[in-house]
Amino acid sequence: MATFLILLFSIVQHLPGGERFVNHIGVVRASLPLDLSLLRTPLSLYVPALDLPVWGALAQVFVVFAIAEVVLGRRMTLVVAYACTLAGTLFARVGVAIGPGHLFGFPKWVAYVRDTGPSAAVVALAICIAFRTRAWFTATLVVVLMVGEAVVLPNLAGLEHVVAVITALLIAVSVEVFGDFWPRVLAGVGAATSVATVASLEVAKEARRRPAGAVIP
Repeated sequence: MATFLILLFSIVQHLPGGERFVNHIGVVRASLPLDLSLLRTPLSLYVPALDLPVWGALAQVFVVFAIAEVVLGRRMTLVVAYACTLAGTLFARVGVAIGPGHLFGFPKWVAYVRDTGPSAAVVALAICIAFRTRAWFTATLVVVLMVGEAVVLPNLAGLEHVVAVITALLIAVSVEVFGDFWPRVLAGVGAATSVATVASLEVAKEARRRPAGAVIP
């Protein structure tokens, strides 16, 4: 489905009037109101960049999303992809707000840069897949490549990839530490409730067997 959406948006935005339509439903810029950016962010993930070959986005999304669905599950794949894309979108707004005088700040013109594409989601999913399968070399390689990209090409896309890596690591660690915490708690509560119910029934039966006025030891 993700690959199909990217192909669809790629075709539509190259049709007469298509770019304007795609801009209105799926293109995010830091200059947009926050609520509008939040509404467009889910679709912005599937809007490929105009200046990059779409086959690259199609290939990486098809491979990484397919593996992620097998390893992480469909729900977790969507959560990671959206959360890390959203983190990059919010980072761009913060960077523009603090200005170029800060380490992670951007000049005002960056607010009008088209901020779309699946690359942040792909990077994040690669990190989560590697973490889940204990592929530490692959995870390290992805981190090094993304940090290297941000250092060599300190633009919006490069820094958003680093933000996606950090967000993905936080999600992966949280799932590892707390992923089965609440299921265990609920199972314990269920077991305790069952034991208490059985004990109450036994006490009630014992009370019915005793003659009136007898003292329960």
